[in-house]
Amino acid sequence: MTNASGKQTASKTRAARSAARLGAVQALYQMDMVATPLDDIIEEFCLHRLGQEMEEGADYLPADEAHFEDLVRGVVREQREIDVRIHEALAEGWTLSRIDSTLRAILRSGVYELQRCKDVPVKVVINEYVEIARAFFAEEEPRVVNAVLDRLGRRLRADEFGNGAKSHDGTGHA
Repeated sequence: MTNASGKQTASKTRAARSAARLGAVQALYQMDMVATPLDDIIEEFCLHRLGQEMEEGADYLPADEAHFEDLVRGVVREQREIDVRIHEALAEGWTLSRIDSTLRAILRSGVYELQRCKDVPVKVVINEYVEIARAFFAEEEPRVVNAVLDRLGRRLRADEFGNGAKSHDGTGHA
């Protein structure tokens, strides 16, 4: 039996994880653009950004700091492997170096989560990172995130997709 308190707690947990993902993408972007050291970026976000007021009237949502730190540290630790996976999943003619820095951060964080966060269903990972992409981009980039993460989700966690299941974009193509 699920009660209202349990639903609120689950909703807060989901929102905190979503905020951690957004924060991780922003931290990875900042590291990529200005080479902020790993420990410094984690400290900056945990102390001054996650759950804090950004500007008057605009706040960062409270985030799951442990998930945020796992995502950022994990992407940095496994970046070579993650980048190879992304490169293999990109459309022909596309390279990771050709992709916008924000899009790279979104894909890297999403791939890390697919690889290591088995407690989060593939479809949740895909939806979360597509939504992050929509926060930054109009049309093409969210589709790229959807396609790349769907392809990699099917490779990395094939057991979560039933036989004959359609891909996340509805095409049936892996």
